[in-house]
Amino acid sequence: MLNSEVKEKISIKRARVNNLKNLTLDIPRDELVVVTGVSGSGKSSLVFDTLYAEGQRRFSESLSSYARQFLGRMSKPDVDSIDGIPPAIAIEQKVTTRNPRSTVATTTEIYDFIRLVFSRIGHTFSPVSGEEVRSDTVQDVLSYIECASAGYCYVLADLGWRHRDDKVELMLSLKEDGYNRLYADGSALKIDDVLKMGGNYPDEVYLLVDRVRGGVTMDEDTRTRLLSSVSDAFSRGQGHLFVADAATGSMKAFCDRFEKDGIKFRRPDDYLFSFNSPLGACPHCGGLGKVIGVSEDLVIPDKTKSIYDGAIACWRGEKMGWFRDHLIQVADRYGIPVFEPYCKLSDEARKTIWKGRSVPGDDNSIVGIEEFFEWVETQKFKIQFKYMLSRFCGRTLCPECGGSRLRKEALWVKVCGRTIDDVLRMNVDEAIAFFSSLDISEYERKIIEEPLAEILSRLKCIRDVGLSYLTLNRACNTLSGGESQRVNLVTALGSSLVGSMYVLDEPSIGLHPRDTARLIHVLKELRDIGNTVIVVEHDEDIMRAADLLIDMGPGAGSNGGEVVYYGNLGGDSSEAAPDGKNYDPRKSMTLAYLDGSRPRYAREHRDWNYSITVKGAMEHNLKDIDVTFPLGVLTVVTGVSGSGKSSLVGDILYPALFRHLNESGDQPGVFRGLEGNIDRITRVEYVDQNPIGKSSRSNAVTYLKIYDDIRKLLSEQQYAKINGFKANYFSFNTEGGRCPECQGEGVVRIPMQFISDVEMVCETCGGKRFKPEVLEVRYRDKNVDDILNMSVDEAVEFFSAGKEPLAGAIAHGLGFLQSVGLGYIKLGQSSSTLSGGESQRIKLAYFLSMSEKKAKPEKIMFIFDEPTTGLHFYDVEKLIKAFDSLLAAGHSIVVVEHNQDVIRAADWIIDLGPDAGNAGGEVVFEGTPEQMKDADTFTSQYVFHSHN
Repeated sequence: MLNSEVKEKISIKRARVNNLKNLTLDIPRDELVVVTGVSGSGKSSLVFDTLYAEGQRRFSESLSSYARQFLGRMSKPDVDSIDGIPPAIAIEQKVTTRNPRSTVATTTEIYDFIRLVFSRIGHTFSPVSGEEVRSDTVQDVLSYIECASAGYCYVLADLGWRHRDDKVELMLSLKEDGYNRLYADGSALKIDDVLKMGGNYPDEVYLLVDRVRGGVTMDEDTRTRLLSSVSDAFSRGQGHLFVADAATGSMKAFCDRFEKDGIKFRRPDDYLFSFNSPLGACPHCGGLGKVIGVSEDLVIPDKTKSIYDGAIACWRGEKMGWFRDHLIQVADRYGIPVFEPYCKLSDEARKTIWKGRSVPGDDNSIVGIEEFFEWVETQKFKIQFKYMLSRFCGRTLCPECGGSRLRKEALWVKVCGRTIDDVLRMNVDEAIAFFSSLDISEYERKIIEEPLAEILSRLKCIRDVGLSYLTLNRACNTLSGGESQRVNLVTALGSSLVGSMYVLDEPSIGLHPRDTARLIHVLKELRDIGNTVIVVEHDEDIMRAADLLIDMGPGAGSNGGEVVYYGNLGGDSSEAAPDGKNYDPRKSMTLAYLDGSRPRYAREHRDWNYSITVKGAMEHNLKDIDVTFPLGVLTVVTGVSGSGKSSLVGDILYPALFRHLNESGDQPGVFRGLEGNIDRITRVEYVDQNPIGKSSRSNAVTYLKIYDDIRKLLSEQQYAKINGFKANYFSFNTEGGRCPECQGEGVVRIPMQFISDVEMVCETCGGKRFKPEVLEVRYRDKNVDDILNMSVDEAVEFFSAGKEPLAGAIAHGLGFLQSVGLGYIKLGQSSSTLSGGESQRIKLAYFLSMSEKKAKPEKIMFIFDEPTTGLHFYDVEKLIKAFDSLLAAGHSIVVVEHNQDVIRAADWIIDLGPDAGNAGGEVVFEGTPEQMKDADTFTSQYVFHSHN
């Protein structure tokens, strides 16, 4: 598909952004293009800082000056020219919204179509009787008459006779309107005869509007006449009429109003099901689903405990223990098993514990937790009760809507027995099954045909990008970066936008190899509707599926910035660049790994003797499983997306170990206990992808404490000694040598009204962060600004050439950053510009350096969540070697990972599954990589039996 002569193309001429070396390149439009290469080779510089930045800039320039003022000024990338570039849309690895109202269903616009389905075919049910609420039509009345007994049927209007004081005036008015007969006690009466009764009227009298023979099919004239009569009867009776069957004496009531059991119901419409509209949102929580109140998680922090063992935290101690003791005494009467763990109690038992059971005069009534806190509220003038309220209050489910976010009227409407809240609580697979098998009439199916097709199309797309385990009401601000990116990809596909350029940053992050084929299908769908799709990616399957593969390299930083391969893995490659420069595939490290000429890293596997076991893990979808984590080895926890890996490791193992070792910390998820050799570790560290510092001044060398030695080395130079510049003069965090205007940041922020603040290079220091006199201090002809602008690789070479012990120490410390594949980052690069994967690897480098410095070595369990994010095959090899360094120091490592090289390198594999969501949560394999080759799991199939 590399017919760039026929297709339109994006032509880049001499791009120099970051480390790009006057890059000239043609990229065909309307194709799937994958850009790969080692970390720091220039992938993001090409895709995001050049292509996307220019696409965005040109799009903004096409807008009016009024619109542009809200977008801010976009600078032109450092490139001679870019031709043929379409409007650009970036779908990145970050949570794009913090709005608590944004859910998976609203972001993908599925919710809009679900609302249409419920408003069009939803049936309302009375909360009193549980019967369906219907408003009768004229046709319903005619159908009843045709099916009635043989004989006359009377169409009667309800006059509200019993409650009227103006009966005479009413009858005279009816006569003036042309009516002659009333109906009472099973007989037709003339109005004149009723007037002569002198007030001695029957208890209930109806207006006889028409009479027709029942039990027969009406002719056209009779039907026309009766249509008018029934409409008139509804109007006269203010929405109510009766049909009296003369043969049986029965009376059938009809009502064209939407009411039942004394309740006037609202007819379903779109707004009734919108929690973003005041017409549909729960009035108590405003459509958020949560309020500040008594939190179940705080009241019952350990749900594996029973009521008898003190699960209810607010009823512990001497004074409040009475409530617990009373509940235990009467629990049997209400069917509450007090020795069962709270997490295993039925919904009815939990409801009784919270709501209570109150019977006047009965000493065996249960005081519910909610009633208890209502009493505490009345006592809050006392300090101990005020403290109790603050201790147990937090964000909790709204008691009015139960977390559905909708007003109660919306939850009275059902489709095939399910409310809209029931549907939104389904995961994607369950929702597909529900909407694919709706038991509805042909007429109903016809009126929801279009929204139903959109719902199923988008649900299947979510499934295809590996997110079938997500529930539709999952808040978007709780998604990981990879999940958020794939949800936005579904939204993009659903928008049917064409003629655009989509740029994606590693959409396979967090995706099991089983789901990669589905993701590729979605990317190709986006291409096939007329878009250019450019993906920065390291996944082998996605590389092989690309129409065009561009490999950047050959190395990182100053050793990168070139194209070393341009073609596809099907054998169609272009050896000549547009400017005549030849690409040399022999420089491509990617091709070397893919064709096997460079073998994947194979490490020696370690045996283990000690372990820690998590017993009875039940958090989220985990099914009461026992899992053993060996110590002193590399353990990889894997499994399809949504199988329960994060629940097991992040929600149970880490917080449980932290609490055990520190006697404080967050409450772990639901599990029975920890067993094994916990005394063999002294600390547990969760190495996540959060930024390494809160300040924009923080960077890799400050985090690793290397900058302390750099400052000390500069302060020992002759010029610094003469001028009395101590080490703190070279710090941009303290007063002294830093620029007073920008306070060591190199930029100044100009606050703007109504739009985002603007950052500008500091005019005083020119972005160099320090005073001119401090910049005069040089070590081997380099001042502090020069040093901070070096890459790690350049700095190692620079300081290694120094003769001072401090220079050697600096070079050695920077070597830890090299060892984790970060040789390309600049020493002074702000932590705010680092990716999550880079931040995680800086933390790993820190721990490697600390392991070497500790006089008394610790035994730490390190837990990593997908550390291969953003890593090329070559960088993964470096990462595994860094893991080996930690293991050699006596530490233990647990990694949640899908990367096939890491799984093969593990000493012990824990595979969860067999599938996602409710179909997961079980251990499908535990053992060594050798043993896994014979296992029948998705992981075994894709890791050990593909690409062979």
